[in-house]
Amino acid sequence: MTDENPSDDDSTAEAILNRIGQAFTDRGGSWYAGEAVTQTEHALQAALQAEKSGAPSELIAAALLHDYGHLIHNFGEDCAESGIDDHHEDLGAKQLAKHFGSAVTEPIRMHVPAKRYLCAVEPGYLEDLSDASLLSLKLQGGPFTAAEAEEFIAQPHADDAVRLRRWDDQAKVVDLDTPDSSHFQKHVAAALA
Repeated sequence: MTDENPSDDDSTAEAILNRIGQAFTDRGGSWYAGEAVTQTEHALQAALQAEKSGAPSELIAAALLHDYGHLIHNFGEDCAESGIDDHHEDLGAKQLAKHFGSAVTEPIRMHVPAKRYLCAVEPGYLEDLSDASLLSLKLQGGPFTAAEAEEFIAQPHADDAVRLRRWDDQAKVVDLDTPDSSHFQKHVAAALA
């Protein structure tokens, strides 16, 4: 049992997929952190980017679920504007680790540090961030120092986290036509531990 809804038996693949689907049904229509797309649109766009790149199912699932923490926290839709870092990357990774391995959860946990890393090492990256992403960056600690960047990229799954971060950054296109969530369900199911 999980602390999200103790009455659910989450031990079957169907129950796990239903729980994830319900989180998107309940809160996926909310706006994505000051951007002009919803949480669901953002997730689908990130997953589509991952799939088009030829990523394995685990990384496509991570792209789809990278902001799962936004869907299950209780800070409200506009918490960043209120000066609150929701630590959605840690919350989402922790909840999803009950059902998925590190190839899914570590890129999710590391996608915020990956933004901080890219700000430190890639010229122009910081300047290309949206206003909403700049606000969250400030709350998340700002760009890494050179030493922090070096330590980050040496970790297992860091390269996948950077790939995920790039898909995350690109997944903010208004009215982009994407497949619906059922299209990606095969990747999520294949990634279950």
